[in-house]
Amino acid sequence: MSGNIRVVHYINQFFAGVGGEEKSDHPLSSKEGPMGPGLLIDKILGGEGEVAGTVYCGDGLFAENEERCAAEAMERIKAFAPGLIVAGPAFNAGRYGLACAALCRAAAEAGIPAVTAMHPENPGVAAAGRTVYTVPAAETAAGMEEAFEAALRLGLKLARGEAVGAAAEEGYLPRGIRYNEISEVPTSQRAVDLVLKKIKGEPYETELEVPALEKISPPAPVADLKSAVIAVVSEGGMVPPDNPDRFAGSRNGAWAKYSFAGKDDLPGGSFISIHGGFNTLFVNEEPDRMLAVDAFRRLASEGEIAALHDDFLSTCGNGGAFETMDEIGRAWAGELKAAGVTGAVLPAT
Repeated sequence: MSGNIRVVHYINQFFAGVGGEEKSDHPLSSKEGPMGPGLLIDKILGGEGEVAGTVYCGDGLFAENEERCAAEAMERIKAFAPGLIVAGPAFNAGRYGLACAALCRAAAEAGIPAVTAMHPENPGVAAAGRTVYTVPAAETAAGMEEAFEAALRLGLKLARGEAVGAAAEEGYLPRGIRYNEISEVPTSQRAVDLVLKKIKGEPYETELEVPALEKISPPAPVADLKSAVIAVVSEGGMVPPDNPDRFAGSRNGAWAKYSFAGKDDLPGGSFISIHGGFNTLFVNEEPDRMLAVDAFRRLASEGEIAALHDDFLSTCGNGGAFETMDEIGRAWAGELKAAGVTGAVLPAT
């Protein structure tokens, strides 16, 4: 494709200017031309292309109806006759990243060039699969321009039908695809050279990246629930109404211990969620939807468990770094062990 490339931009309700989490159910919509950050796309493209249209949707609605929303979004996108789709950047917003990944997968199936941008720890990266090109982005919108520049640099090559090289060369995140390359240096020699560099402390680049994720073995089941003291732990951002420990709704690094001693259930307003990654309305109306104190007290009264531990441990896991969450998890384990807790339940968000 040559000449002026028609770009269609996908964004969520926040970047479309519709609203925040309270508008996460905003229906799929579209508009001619750029909206919000899409103006920056036009600026970066200069005379090489323009944003022909913008498609936007609430994160919550898309997450709950992914297949339908992706299909409907593609119909709206096709109406703009695009040469390229740009989704995001989603930064480290999980549901936004998942929506961008789903949309780009649908674009790949339709044969329309597409690119997205998000933080490497965004769950959308794993959901993107092998058919989606994803360039790395910062955790927050502070890295908007850099993310667009990287996405458009790659996106223009895709739109023009140019050959795309390896991830390290082109700047996109690895997709799990390996290509054979001819090298004048035999494998044995390359391997020895790499090992020698590593021994000498010299810079080296492996030919096969291996994720450095710790393998966690599941613990043994509780042998006797009837004599077990069970604790509730939550990464759903549950805090007292005044948020005394100042939890952040995203990229939070703190945790705290709160008590529901003497309570058989949690009325609305006793605890609230400050989590920035899901609609907290229903949890705030009835905190037991997250912490299930009423259910555990009932199990204790029926003799199914010995007791519910009166304190629960809380953090906000939205966008949390792996290293930070690992530290919090280890701290929780030590806290619960010292308190004589038999087992812990982590209710889903």
